[in-house]
Amino acid sequence: MMPPERLHAALRDTPNGAWLDEALASPATVTRSFAAAGRRAGRAPLPGAPGWTADEAARALLLSALPPGRVAAEARDLYHHGDADEKRAVLKALPLLPIGRDAVPLLLDAIRTNDARLLAAALGPYAAHLDQAAWRQAVLKCVFTGVPLAEVDRLEERADAELAAMLAAFAEEREAAGRPVPGDAAALLSRLTSRSTGDLPIEET
Repeated sequence: MMPPERLHAALRDTPNGAWLDEALASPATVTRSFAAAGRRAGRAPLPGAPGWTADEAARALLLSALPPGRVAAEARDLYHHGDADEKRAVLKALPLLPIGRDAVPLLLDAIRTNDARLLAAALGPYAAHLDQAAWRQAVLKCVFTGVPLAEVDRLEERADAELAAMLAAFAEEREAAGRPVPGDAAALLSRLTSRSTGDLPIEET
């Protein structure tokens, strides 16, 4: 998980870093600043924060600067009224926010979409709040939609016997249709099936 301090430091090194400091000083205008972040902060990748763009980092910091009592409601509103970039920024910000499980419905919404970028963002560190059944289905959807499994936080830790069975069924269907199994999915299945059955965790469905 990328700490807010590192995101802030990375943004300070950009030409528009001063705008963020001004925006953070006015929490009452967070909605307007959140929408303007793409234009004001830019959308370039941040060298100091791998995997983040400037607008995503700015939006995450704007959310993290809100009073705790406002964060969950603001995150929900900004997600539901935002475009794809704004939704993704909210999802990536969730691990930084004091909201407990309140934003799980946002993950479930993102997982239902066909937007691979939203799906990948939904399976970051905040996905620890997903129950195991929903998490397995999301991982399988990554395989179907081509989202690299490297995007899934704690994949090796959470992968269990039920996920192995789901991947095996998927691989059989692909092979029967003469279609290849994605390399990362095949590698994960191989790792899971190479363990003895007794060593694979079986978690609740």
